[in-house]
Amino acid sequence: MGILNPAEIEQTKLLANALDRASTACFTVGIVTPVAAMLYGIGNVGIKFGLAVIGYLTGWLVIAVFLHYMARRVLRKLA
Repeated sequence: MGILNPAEIEQTKLLANALDRASTACFTVGIVTPVAAMLYGIGNVGIKFGLAVIGYLTGWLVIAVFLHYMARRVLRKLA
């Protein structure tokens, strides 16, 4: 890739930030919120901790890690 102008550099940074914020949102919505609901008995969360719950949490974690990794790859363009 050639030399980026200042506008392209800022667009690259914005894309990386958006991907990283999306990964944080996935982690919060998919892991932190359900775990807090289970711990504090909030809402209708009568789920037994089993294989399905582990799969659900793992799925959200994989999505969050993937998005964070993509943000890092986008920023490598600037190096």
